[in-house]
Amino acid sequence: MTSKKEIKLLTELLELSGVKVVSRHQHKGIGILLQVEPVTKESICHRCGEKSHKLHQNHRYLIKDLPWGESPVFLEINRRQFKCKKCKKPFSENFDWVGKRRTYTKRLANKILPEVLGSDINSVAKKGLVTTEEIERMLKDASFELSNFQPTALKKMGIDEIALVKGKGNYCAVLIDLEKSDLIGILEKRTQSEIRKKLLSWGTEVLEQIEEVSIDMWRGYKSLVLELMPNAQVVADRFHVMVQVNQELDSQRKQEKRQLENSLKTAKEKSQKQSYAHVLEGLKKSKYASLKNEENLNEEQTQKLAELKEVSPKLKTMHELKEKIRQIFEEKNDWLVGLLKLGMWLSEAQKYFPNSQKTIIRWLDEIIAYFDHRTTSGVVEGINNKLKLIKRSGYGFRNFENFQCRCLLNWHFS
Repeated sequence: MTSKKEIKLLTELLELSGVKVVSRHQHKGIGILLQVEPVTKESICHRCGEKSHKLHQNHRYLIKDLPWGESPVFLEINRRQFKCKKCKKPFSENFDWVGKRRTYTKRLANKILPEVLGSDINSVAKKGLVTTEEIERMLKDASFELSNFQPTALKKMGIDEIALVKGKGNYCAVLIDLEKSDLIGILEKRTQSEIRKKLLSWGTEVLEQIEEVSIDMWRGYKSLVLELMPNAQVVADRFHVMVQVNQELDSQRKQEKRQLENSLKTAKEKSQKQSYAHVLEGLKKSKYASLKNEENLNEEQTQKLAELKEVSPKLKTMHELKEKIRQIFEEKNDWLVGLLKLGMWLSEAQKYFPNSQKTIIRWLDEIIAYFDHRTTSGVVEGINNKLKLIKRSGYGFRNFENFQCRCLLNWHFS
């Protein structure tokens, strides 16, 4: 039998508004069961706001609460149903500390969610406090609260993508606040229709305040910016420009390597074979030495780069041009100087980087816009790495909606 003094103490310890503890039971191997009752004898109709005293029926059920020490806590609550005199319809009373049809308190969800964000659903569920289904429901509830999320003071935005399954061509779009380094949207598909729908949900006030949008060189992104953000400057991300240049450099390296391997196989004279073998040795294992920023090369990579340049004059020139355009992006902060330097580079690169040259010319206005404020999607790489980590650890998530929810919660849950 629980004494009145103990009842009062338990109610104070429970700290839940609108209810009092009426009994306590300790069940070995299960935990603490607290029976709680509402402190008032009336409730307010959620339809008309009328106060009602007319009890229609009682509904008792168990919900989980924060543990006390090592003991799980279960609350047996009576969510009463009243009959509204004005509406003539029954209604159930609500408690602000537990959601409708939820088997756990809101404060328990607030404890569990950070654990899930730092781990995964299955690992947290194995602790025995809540089930995987309850965790997924917590995530969906938190996601619903974020469903009307709108970025504030958004001036510079990045649009990029992340591969959901590597090598499958299945990409989702990510929207980034570049100034805050915050994820502000993640969409299952990177189609124009999906991104347009998301952007329009923010409203014209948010879209009209955006000043710059950094994108990769996909026309779909550019079209959306021009259509929906009247005051925004499209900026072609410098890192994506360098990706194209590096890809063309590496393609030439691979081509020369294949040609030498074929020539070595068909060579008949010993001197020819030795010559081909020497050149081939300089090309082997040279990918990272040729693509990595030159000042970041270690001693072994520096030596490999020197060997590559010795055996291939064309790759030597291409590497020097690659470093030259990178330095332009690194050092110039005036659009006119940047334009002049890029113009000179394009003239030199025509013979060696025909594809990159054509792409840069097509996107010249957007590339030059980088030099105004040096806006890039550089933070996107760090965000994408975090998203990939979430994806790898999120084997307990059953669908994209749960993955999307967890991603947004990592940046906006508090």
